[in-house]
Amino acid sequence: MKEKVFRDPIHNYIHVKDPIIAQLIDTKEFQRLRRIKQVPTTSYTFHGAEHNRFSHCLGVYEIARRITEIFEQQYPQLWDPKESLITMTAGLLHDIGHGAYSHTFERLFETDHEAYTQEIITNPETEVNAVLRQVSDDFPQEVASVINHTYPNKQVVQLISSQIDCDRMDYLLRDSYYTGTSYGQFDLTRILRVIQPVENGIVFAKNGMHAVEDYLIGRYQMYMQVYFHPASRAMEVLLQNLLKRAKYLYHRDPHYFQSTSPKLIPFFEKQTQLDDYLALDDGVMNTYFQTWMACKDSVLSDLAKRFINRKLFKSITFDQANAEKLEELSTLVKHTGFDPEYYTGIHINLDLPYDVYKPKSNKPRTQIDIAQKDGSKQELSSLSPLVAALSGNIHGDRRYYFPKEMLEAQDLFAQDKQEFQKHIRNEHLVLPD
Repeated sequence: MKEKVFRDPIHNYIHVKDPIIAQLIDTKEFQRLRRIKQVPTTSYTFHGAEHNRFSHCLGVYEIARRITEIFEQQYPQLWDPKESLITMTAGLLHDIGHGAYSHTFERLFETDHEAYTQEIITNPETEVNAVLRQVSDDFPQEVASVINHTYPNKQVVQLISSQIDCDRMDYLLRDSYYTGTSYGQFDLTRILRVIQPVENGIVFAKNGMHAVEDYLIGRYQMYMQVYFHPASRAMEVLLQNLLKRAKYLYHRDPHYFQSTSPKLIPFFEKQTQLDDYLALDDGVMNTYFQTWMACKDSVLSDLAKRFINRKLFKSITFDQANAEKLEELSTLVKHTGFDPEYYTGIHINLDLPYDVYKPKSNKPRTQIDIAQKDGSKQELSSLSPLVAALSGNIHGDRRYYFPKEMLEAQDLFAQDKQEFQKHIRNEHLVLPD
């Protein structure tokens, strides 16, 4: 086929040379990703972050394409060219199962985007599956096995999912660009020059170690400064409580939701099919939220207005030692007229920036290995003091969210609100920014 290109702010040109990739991009399941934001609530903090899963998946594909091209040219004894198409395909499709408002929706309705990704790939009724079967009847299952980490070639699996993979490299650069920050920037060109296939995975040349360090530091900074931002998490809490209220009300007034938000009914009923899942996107959800603003239920209406109009909850940080005091705070919130079930929330964001391979852990990580001149491998943190400082250490915080009104004391509930603020000070909880 004649090469197609997509103009991209991160990679300049994204090159599509294989007809299978071109056809996958044109499927309705992949085009749906244009309507799914990459970082759904982050745009309420960093207003430029309106980019979508479609552009991210194209970016992951492009990095995978570049790497496999390098491997074919420079490492013919270590890389089988037959693995290039499945690597590029898995990179393109790795997030095709993401749903509306992503992880927040998943937690409440118990969906799993990775399971849906595999179903879209393997279900014979999808356009994606029809394209994949042009390669071979078992090609869809092979691609799905890369997603669930069971594919036998660990080189392919690590390129798509590891502590330094095509997915992470694209979303760090892309999210950094669209949020207008510089935390996630790193030297992708250098990393692509020093990445190497080995018998059972991938390694990086020793002279490229500092580029890998830079990548890990950038990832750490993005999590601390962007992904874990208190305002973005406040929107997540609002969204979770809004959907939780809708789920509660549905069983008391199903007719209201049948007329205002019919595509959510299968999720309320816990009887979802793949078509139901694919019918939802961020735009559909936002339309429902705007409709709910006029609901007679004061809680659903108020939460919808707060979400649509960005009226954030405030927060305090806490640790496990004073977590028991949060119940007293919730009681004071209730005394002022807010139902703590929907007007408070605990949001915990913790991240392990890097860790070595621990086979006995529940989810062992593939460590980053540096190739030595004698052909041996050495784990990155044993060579880098910077990475050693991050390795094995969990970073992040725990936040308790509550209505901003609790900090305003000039009303009938002034005494309770003053008591609320006194509790915060007495327990040495960190006051809101």
